[in-house]
Amino acid sequence: MSGIIADPTDSCTPAQEIPADLSGQMLELDEDDDLEVFSKDTTLTDGSFFNASMPTSPASMINQYKFEEEADDKDIFITVDNPESHVTAIETFITYRVLTKTTRSEFDSCEYEVRRRYQDFLWLKGRLEEAHPTLIVHPLPEKFVVKGMVERFNDDFIETRRKALHKFLNRVADHPILSCSEDFKVFLTAQAWELTSHKKQGPGFLSRMGETVRAVAATVRGVKNRPEEFTAIQEYVDTFSQKITSLDKVTQRILKEQKEYLDELKEYGPVYTLWSGSEEELVEPLKGVASCIERCCREKEEQISHLSETLVPSLHEYVLCAETLKSVLRRRDNIQADYEAKNDMLANKKTDREVLKEEIDKLEDKVECANNALKVDWARWQKNMSGDIRGAFLSTAEKNIDYYEKCLAVWESFLLSQRSEHSVEGTREQQTAKDACPQDT
Repeated sequence: MSGIIADPTDSCTPAQEIPADLSGQMLELDEDDDLEVFSKDTTLTDGSFFNASMPTSPASMINQYKFEEEADDKDIFITVDNPESHVTAIETFITYRVLTKTTRSEFDSCEYEVRRRYQDFLWLKGRLEEAHPTLIVHPLPEKFVVKGMVERFNDDFIETRRKALHKFLNRVADHPILSCSEDFKVFLTAQAWELTSHKKQGPGFLSRMGETVRAVAATVRGVKNRPEEFTAIQEYVDTFSQKITSLDKVTQRILKEQKEYLDELKEYGPVYTLWSGSEEELVEPLKGVASCIERCCREKEEQISHLSETLVPSLHEYVLCAETLKSVLRRRDNIQADYEAKNDMLANKKTDREVLKEEIDKLEDKVECANNALKVDWARWQKNMSGDIRGAFLSTAEKNIDYYEKCLAVWESFLLSQRSEHSVEGTREQQTAKDACPQDT
């Protein structure tokens, strides 16, 4: 698969593989009041964070944005673990330990350990989107609870979020361009006070608001001549978003129904146990049914756990990915709309032609750069998406088969025992009847 080298100042040196656990899942619901000024809504950008030293001809732009085969060997491994709760007079928040192992030459050490809170992850995502507006940055879990009230910071919530943050960082680490970002390096290595200082070096709030206004204006203007391939991508994303959202909702409903079924099944078993106390001749069969139900309950719990930890988060993750893709396509359109607007100004001779021509040349390079980056990242995203969703469905199918086979074995074993016992009882009755009859002389 292909990647992009987006900045000649960034270097990623392949090295030997270091084994690590890269498992992780995406958070379904969210929450916290760690409001960062650098929020998702204010990170819309028209792509103005662009290297001023970049060559102005399309040919040189293509040379700078080279597409290379990704190395099979990973050289950076990240683990997010050990959540800790912090209570202050102002707020309560959770921090997570971020452990990094790497053999990249641009890192001063091979191992780092820092603690980060949710808003730090949010800041990193925003900076990556600013620096690379048409690359697909993996989504973070939602910031707010939108489906009912969920207790904040309970164990399940914290663990689900930890998995989501773990997956986010490893997605970035696997990316050939994003993993070489200076902001990413600072996030992984800087102590808390250093990270705070680095954050202040970014654009201010008013600057970001200005970029958002320009992006909205570009959206209103629209794009006159969007390339057909990006129109096709837009149509695909719209359809994908509808389908994956429907699957997510149906899966959530199935999970809820399965949990309700399990609750009722747990009440069903004790009924047979109580019943056995009043049926002297049916004590063993009734207790056997109760035991079978109890064992099936355990299998159902495992099936539900697998569903909630595998299929549900995978589908919901790509619901969020669909929204990310829509934002990326809007940013690409904003860059092209800006270029088209400058061309219109040149045609109408509304300003200095020489100055405007120079701006148009730069914008032309910018559009080509954005298009190339998105095309390659789109192919990369499709491959990851296909593998993730296919894996989630196959794993769920295998677990369902395993569940039904185990339950079937439980009941078949019970039936076999009852038939054997019935056969023994029949043999005893026949023998008794035979003994009671006089033998022929």
